Amino acid sequence: MQPCDLAIPILPCRSVIDAVEFYKRLGFEGGSHSFDSGYAILRRGPVELHFFTHKELQPAESSAGCYIRVSDVDSYYRSFSASPLPRSGIPRLEPPEDKPWGLREFAVVDPDGNLIRIGQIRP
Repeated sequence: MQPCDLAIPILPCRSVIDAVEFYKRLGFEGGSHSFDSGYAILRRGPVELHFFTHKELQPAESSAGCYIRVSDVDSYYRSFSASPLPRSGIPRLEPPEDKPWGLREFAVVDPDGNLIRIGQIRP
């Protein structure tokens, strides 16, 4: 059953095909929208991300991103780590940290410069 109240980020990408390929390596499923090849819908369990084509996007100048709250941040990180990503630059995978505001989180920056923070409330 779909939740009634749900926010879904819509993020820019230079190429829907490339964005789909990148996120599939991180365990997402889905692809280009059947009515618009310049739009993609990707899901990983209850997490859903949408992407739209923005050909002029400059990844180093992007300020797009989102925060995904999960129940087990370390399992997401272990899964994402299976895709070899550098620790700096674009794209990158930053390691999990316990934040002073009570969350444990890590970050992924995709090839288009979108900052995806994934975290959980620390017990």
